This record gives sequence, C-alpha cells and structure tokens, in this order.
Amino acid sequence: MSARGLLLQGGLVAGAGAVARADVLVVDGVIAEVGLDIDIPQGTTVLDTTGCVVGPGLVDLHTHLREPGNEESETIESASRAAALGGYTAIVAMPNTEPPCDSASVVADVLARARTASCEVAVAGAITVGREGRALAPMAEMAALGVTLFTDDGACVHDGDVMRRALEYAKGLSVTCAQHCEDPAIAAGGVMHEGMWSSMLGLPGQPTLAETAIVARDLGLVQLTGAPLHFLHLSAPESVRLVAAARGRGLPVTCEAAPHHLTLDDSECVRYDPRFRVNPPLRPTALVKELIELLRAGAIDAVATDHAPHASERKDVPFDEASPGMLGLQHALGLTVAALGGTEPGDVLALFGLLSRRPAAIARLREADERRAGHSAQGGDLAVGEVANLCVVDLDAPMVVTDQSIASRSKNSPYVGRTLPVTVRHTLLRGVPTVLDATAVR
Repeated sequence: MSARGLLLQGGLVAGAGAVARADVLVVDGVIAEVGLDIDIPQGTTVLDTTGCVVGPGLVDLHTHLREPGNEESETIESASRAAALGGYTAIVAMPNTEPPCDSASVVADVLARARTASCEVAVAGAITVGREGRALAPMAEMAALGVTLFTDDGACVHDGDVMRRALEYAKGLSVTCAQHCEDPAIAAGGVMHEGMWSSMLGLPGQPTLAETAIVARDLGLVQLTGAPLHFLHLSAPESVRLVAAARGRGLPVTCEAAPHHLTLDDSECVRYDPRFRVNPPLRPTALVKELIELLRAGAIDAVATDHAPHASERKDVPFDEASPGMLGLQHALGLTVAALGGTEPGDVLALFGLLSRRPAAIARLREADERRAGHSAQGGDLAVGEVANLCVVDLDAPMVVTDQSIASRSKNSPYVGRTLPVTVRHTLLRGVPTVLDATAVR
C-alpha cells in the first residue's frame, strides 16, 4: 500500500489537547485534512477506525537493538517490527552494542543498517569511550550525525568529575545526557531488590539508595552546570520525587519509568524465573503503587520500554547468573493503559503524552533536523501538514500475549499468558502502513 490516499475513518483523534471524533486524510505521507465529512479523493484507501483512537506514533526513548554484535538476541529488523506492532514509529537505540556506539563510524553504521527498518531509528551515543566511565567519547562528531542523546546506559557514569565534564560538553553542543542511575558500590552485585523477598530467596539485594544516590548527585551537577539531563528507567519513587522537585525549581531535568516497574513487583522473583531479573530490579508492591501515583500525577515525563532482548542461553540459567532485562516494545502501550487505570479522554491524552509527545521532545525528534537525514517529525499534534506518523489503538480489543505473537528474535517476556486491555490496530510510518489489522506488513 502506498502513502498516497489513505483515510482513517470513524475514530477518535487524540490531538494536542483534546480527544474528539474526526477522520484523518493522509496524502503523500502527510496529514491533508482532519475533520468530519471529508470528501474522499478517488482511489483513497479507507481504514475503518471505529472504536479506536488515532494518535501520534509512539516514540521509545530506550531500546536495546543488540545490533551490531549480538544479532542472535535481536536485530534492527526484528526490533523495529516489534516496535511497529506496539504502535511505535520511532525508537532511540542505546549504545551498549559490540562495538559500542562511542564513535561517529559506529553511529553511521547503525543508521545505515536502519534505513529499511519498520520505524525510524535514532541512535544514542555513548558518553565515554567504551562506556567505561573514564575518557569522554567524541560527542561532537556523533552530534554532527544527528545524535541528540548521550548515555552509557547499562553502566552508570559513576565518576562525578567525568559526569560534570560530560554535562558541560553536552551543553555546548546543545545535546542531552542521560544517566543510568546505579552507584556500583552500593549496588554491590545485587540481582533483585534488597528486602523481604531477597532475604527469603537467599539472593543478593540492591537497595533503592543505589539509584537515589546518583540521582541526588547528578541533580547537583545540573544545578552547577545548567546542562539538561534525562534520568533513565527510574524505579524508586524517591528518585522521581527528587527529579520532580528539581524540575519545579527550574532545573532542565526529565525522567522516565519502564512499564515493568509500573506493573510487576519483586514477589515475581519467588520462582527464580530469570525473565524477572531486570536492572534496576523490580521493587516491592508499595513502591510500585507509589510510582503509579507519581505517573498519574504527572511527575514522570515518559514511559520508556528499556526493551532488552536476550538469547535463550543468557536467560536459561540460574536467576543470579542471568543477563538482566526483558522485552517491552510490543506491550508497553497496553501496560501503560493498565497503569493509568482507564481509557477516558484524560487518560488517552496522558497516554500519548507519556509514550509519544514528551519522549519525542526529550529526544528532539518532534521537529525534523537537517543533520538527521531520512528522519521526519515525531510526536506531532495530528494537524494538517504534519508527517503522518500515526498509530491506531483499539480500546475495545484486549489482547493475550503469547510466545507466537512476539516478533522479537528473543522471547524473554514476563507477560506471556497475560491479557492486555488494548490492541494496536494500525501503525503508519510517513503515511505508509507498517501494521494493518494488528499484523506487520513491513
């Protein structure tokens, strides 16, 4: 199906500030008209979106593609297909590949591999060479290729002086650093949350202080430098409260939470199932409830998947030996709907804010950038003239997660057998369907 002549008819449109009944006409990959009683041009394909919400394509700030270097776990092709099935039209690839994305040459290689992907792929560059936390990577060279987000994700930049210099460097380049908040000394090899369940299971625990200590330190560095900073996959409510308070004081800080920290708790580890080993670890029920309340209150800027595929040989081992991480791209939207608690208009607007508009703004994907060749604006307001990066969500169609439905090359999802409240019906990338009737077509 070409990008020319496509009408999304009969649904609710989630615009910038309201949800209203409207049709959306797409011509040549661009939104040509939004409204009722649209004159349908000859040859236009009509997609029935009755009972659905039409919103901006989702944007993930935190995807592990594994390519290059670990293609047995995932590839750009398989991850982008999973992303499209989840409603995503753009993902930000983390730099912990082999070799890591710590140079312009590796960034260029990933961008080249992603040209035929089912969604747009932006690359996050490493803050330090080899993600080793010592020497700063050549951020200016990567920024010249359109990289706007830098992180050593998977590892914390734990040296305060290195992090300060990274923030100062990034500020001069008008790019943003993002931190994996985990003090290695306090974490001390913990494989789950330090608490009742870790004691009962005999597994080394990791307290929330390992996270909040780095958050507090880095907020001080933002105060010192004035540079923006994004906090990755926060799992402790106290961490979120620190960031929200700093934002209230005018500091340029944002934070994200992952779907699994909003829907799972540390009691899931009772069976020693390695699918539930994740970093930062799952937290107790009381902390999960607090995190959900902070999400609903607007203290969390974005929900990001931390999609972390692992081949079976890295997960089919004892819990404390398993690689941390779980799949997220296909199911993040349904999990976020569950965390928000409903599909009323206010919930729908919050949903697209958390999963599309604010992530796009944080990663600077909202507007096209002349350095980012081949990329188009993401997280839009569904206005005439915008690139048609869209997803259509069926609010009345629960879906059951099965092994067979998982598009990723790996299968380490903790949600198999669970029912999610909504289904992604269609996804459009630049006006061209990548998913039709919940089936990948590209």
